[in-house]
Amino acid sequence: MTSGTTSSPEQRTGQIRLGLRANAAQFTLLVAVNALVGGMLGQERTVLPLLAEQEFHLDAYAAGLTFILAFGVAKAITNYLAGTWSDRYGRKPVLVAGWLIAVPVPLLLIWAPAWGWVVAANVLLGVSQGLTWSTTVVMKVDLVGPDRRGLAMGLNEAAGYGAVAATAMATGYLAAKYGLRPEPFYLGIAYAALGLGLSGLAVRETRHHAEFEAASHPVPRMERHNHLHGDLTDRQVFTQTSLREPSLSAASQAGMVNNLNDGLAWGLFPLLFSASGLPLGRVGILVALYPAVWGLGQLVTGAASDRVGRKPLIVTGMIIQAGALAIVAVGYTFPTWAVAAVLLGAGTALVYPTLLAAVGDVAHPAWRARAIGVYRLWRDAGFAVGAVVSGVIADAFGIRAAIWAVAGLTAASALVVAARMYETLQRAATSGRCS
Repeated sequence: MTSGTTSSPEQRTGQIRLGLRANAAQFTLLVAVNALVGGMLGQERTVLPLLAEQEFHLDAYAAGLTFILAFGVAKAITNYLAGTWSDRYGRKPVLVAGWLIAVPVPLLLIWAPAWGWVVAANVLLGVSQGLTWSTTVVMKVDLVGPDRRGLAMGLNEAAGYGAVAATAMATGYLAAKYGLRPEPFYLGIAYAALGLGLSGLAVRETRHHAEFEAASHPVPRMERHNHLHGDLTDRQVFTQTSLREPSLSAASQAGMVNNLNDGLAWGLFPLLFSASGLPLGRVGILVALYPAVWGLGQLVTGAASDRVGRKPLIVTGMIIQAGALAIVAVGYTFPTWAVAAVLLGAGTALVYPTLLAAVGDVAHPAWRARAIGVYRLWRDAGFAVGAVVSGVIADAFGIRAAIWAVAGLTAASALVVAARMYETLQRAATSGRCS
């Protein structure tokens, strides 16, 4: 068995083959499924903050952001469980379960007579996203093997956040033409039906690919140093990913801050733009522009991290995000905010798939799904932290003050990565050369 670092490897035992080309059909199907996962999130991006203000008359920013808090907590916890369950029961059952939980979400948003129903819908959405998005990440990492991990994560996240952007723009248009409910959420009904059908009927189990890779995987430096060979307990995986292992813990905090930014953008940007007099159609464009650049940019940045390394892209991306938020805070016009949205999307594109690839580089295949689950626990807890921090600061000092505070946290996170993270790409290359 041989493999190289410049082309997609094919590692075989019986019918099991690792590599993007060898698993192109199944990989492409999973990209499509994750686009539908992103669409379920995108149905809320433009409409829900305005729904809180205009239909449910929630005056306090912190109260209006409760839907993001509920979503973030539910998704963070489920991310952790998804990794453990996918190792225990298989990837496909977890994916299908996530889509079953997604089915009632758009219906609850359409029929909600009180804000509590919207919060409940976002608990279900968070659980669904934690199961579906986490599992599509793990399954793609299973299929491609060690050498194209950055490209795989770039394609996965580009599909998901490209769909977030497209759906955010589409729902903004529908809301401007027909009203905030129910028409924008019809898209969510279609996405849930398609996602459940494809996952149940066409997606195949990939856990055996990870087991095959684990059988020939060398013991990483971290495991040799800590005498943690092969599989680890759940507690050990949590500790290594959260605190002890330098690159894993640096990635976890950077992921949290990144999604803290996203929670701020999701909850407060539409209110800032609308309060400044922009029509709903233009608000929808600005809300969509950030995830659109984020999604498309990952087609380039994920693959680039396979060549130039993970750490430079992560540090640069966090610095760009901090600068973009500062521009939003000082801006008052559509062109200024459009530039800021493009920069925020570009910075996030540098960071998002690269952090996932770095976690995949370090974690042994035997416990990689759980490590990804722990990383995504911390990353998506950023939604909840962002909702609380930005909501409290916005209520006390205004939306712009909240944006400045998050910009400062993002710059500090870049410094933590620069100081603590080592380059993980060489570890993936070393793994790919072993046979």
